[in-house]
Amino acid sequence: MTNLSPFRTIFWLLLCSSPHTLWANEAPHTTIIYKYVDENGILHLSNKSPEEQDQLLYSRSYLVPSEVSSSVSSIMLPIPKGLNLKRFAPPSPPTKNTAALSTRKQNYQMTVQQVAQRWGIDAALLDAVITVESGYNPQALSPKGAQGLMQLMPDTAARYGVTDRSDPLANLEGGARYLRDLLLMFKGDVTLALAGYNAGENAVIKAGNRIPAYAETQEYVVKVLEKYRNSVR
Repeated sequence: MTNLSPFRTIFWLLLCSSPHTLWANEAPHTTIIYKYVDENGILHLSNKSPEEQDQLLYSRSYLVPSEVSSSVSSIMLPIPKGLNLKRFAPPSPPTKNTAALSTRKQNYQMTVQQVAQRWGIDAALLDAVITVESGYNPQALSPKGAQGLMQLMPDTAARYGVTDRSDPLANLEGGARYLRDLLLMFKGDVTLALAGYNAGENAVIKAGNRIPAYAETQEYVVKVLEKYRNSVR
């Protein structure tokens, strides 16, 4: 049997404390779990943010079935004496990479807003997709052949008339139009639209209009939603 880390074990208990059962055919949704210490020195793992933000150690998104997402509440644990909570927090991204990403974003900020407005989508959502897809690197090229800011595949580029995927504006326009069409197709469901952007709309439809059971797609949806929600808070 694989040994779980203390906090993975706690999170598993948190989910199992729900009165609902985790069924494999339930549509996964994102739930943000907050870890914080209250004024009494009690460690909390909860789907509710602490009232005092300086108590927060970190928050992390998880894909869980929708019924569990609505029923998870909180687990309270006494902190063992001498436990260094900081060692359980995820490492901070390198400052250099964060600064470089910020600079690249600034170069395209106005363009992203204009393209988002032109195609009727939320600029914050478009920004989150670009950040996860390419880190705002117009020369980004994936091993599978996706290219540019929006990581367009050749077939998708051809569908939207993008003849030069290395052209940042054309790439952005094509990706934004595809995202807009996915939002329309899935009736405004951002989660399914993102899953379709990563795995293709047919994969979502074949999965019964749910997120396909691909680890890459599930992780992708969580990452984009987390960045999107952080930007609109």
